[in-house]
Amino acid sequence: MDIFIQVAQFVISLSLLVLVHECGHFLFARLFKVRVDKFYLFFNPRRSLVRAKRFAGKWHFSWLSPAPPKEWKEHPDNTEWGIGWLPVGGYCKISGMIDESMDKEQMKQPPQVWEFRSQAAWKRLLIIVGGVLFNFVSAVLIYAMILFVWGKEYLPIQNVTNGYNYCQVAKDAGFEDGDKILRVADFEPLTMGEAVEKVILSDGETVTVLRGNNTVQIQLPADFSQQILAQRVSRFAQERVPFVVQSVLPNSPAEAAGLQAGDSIVGFNEQHCPYYAELTEQLQNHAGKEIALMLYRQNELLTQAITLTDDAKLGVYTYNIYHFFKVERQEYGFFAAIPAGISLGTKTLVSYVKQFKLVFTKEGARSLGGFGTISNLFSKTWNWSHFWAMSAFLSIILAFMNILPIPAFDGGFLAFILYEMITRRTPSDKFLERAQRVGMALLVLLMVFANGNDILRWLGKM
Repeated sequence: MDIFIQVAQFVISLSLLVLVHECGHFLFARLFKVRVDKFYLFFNPRRSLVRAKRFAGKWHFSWLSPAPPKEWKEHPDNTEWGIGWLPVGGYCKISGMIDESMDKEQMKQPPQVWEFRSQAAWKRLLIIVGGVLFNFVSAVLIYAMILFVWGKEYLPIQNVTNGYNYCQVAKDAGFEDGDKILRVADFEPLTMGEAVEKVILSDGETVTVLRGNNTVQIQLPADFSQQILAQRVSRFAQERVPFVVQSVLPNSPAEAAGLQAGDSIVGFNEQHCPYYAELTEQLQNHAGKEIALMLYRQNELLTQAITLTDDAKLGVYTYNIYHFFKVERQEYGFFAAIPAGISLGTKTLVSYVKQFKLVFTKEGARSLGGFGTISNLFSKTWNWSHFWAMSAFLSIILAFMNILPIPAFDGGFLAFILYEMITRRTPSDKFLERAQRVGMALLVLLMVFANGNDILRWLGKM
């Protein structure tokens, strides 16, 4: 059920973003009176779930058809709208443009005034950029509405009184559990999220941490980001919180041992271990065994015998971090949310561009993921604020990836148009066809590679 909810959110989000992207192309094309032959959500090889076209003053529909009815061809100036059966992406087929449809027959005909290829270079440029522009604007608007509806909640580093637990790669670099990051080079992060982003992108920089009452400097290795990727670190650091029981599960070892809500567990077998992460890690070595649990109940230290489950669990729910630390909240009015959304969207784009360089390393390539990895970005339970936040993030990614100067991407078309505007020379249709084929092949290989990584991870081979 959890997987179904994640996949459903991913498909809905991606479908909305593809519609937005293709609408950008469509609206600029129609603005310049360029004919749009087809507009499809999802791809429709050999058959469409539904086709629709408006002519003679009314809408006409065709269901589960391999091709549109013959009479539709008598109205080529009207767009065919449809939904394909392959739920991946979508497309906007603009007349007179060499795209994924590879419609050679049309390109053999003399150019028509209503075709893409007949337009001035600046018009073609705007038609191409329209998709990317709409994706970025939609991300900004989503961020703005998130801030307006839900506000912004964040946990400042200074409010985490017990410091943080760090992954092994961070410990090898010099971090210790309990450290609080004060500065990364000259940057002073407000939240741990800002700190981690800066740390991962700052190979060789000096990180200043608060360790107890002392300030300590840590010199990061020159290949620190590669080490993070190589070890597939999912969480660089997490808040150090006490292990306090919120509730006891029925028929669990905790219930059998008489644990109660409010019990604060501070160790076991005379080993002092008061924090959740350290305690659960140590318990892994005692799965299925009986231990002597040390806990405080109403300020009294008790020792209680308990037998762990086979997966080293006690059978309790614990309080989350918000029970222990003060979370700051910032509210936004409608008009204040708009510039804040622009700022957040721009910041997200800049951060993603900086991280993109890691893809060109061996470790970065191995970390690439396909549909499975992207689906895992979404919550296992339906949460509207998280859904829209992930949709905005994916919209940023879609905009950036599409603007890359790769044939078959919007950025490839843009590069050819800019070449034409600068040199006053137009690339031949044959060259554009070959470039499109190369781009499509690269795109297929990238999808196979990324989704292959997902499969290998699922099989435990990576």
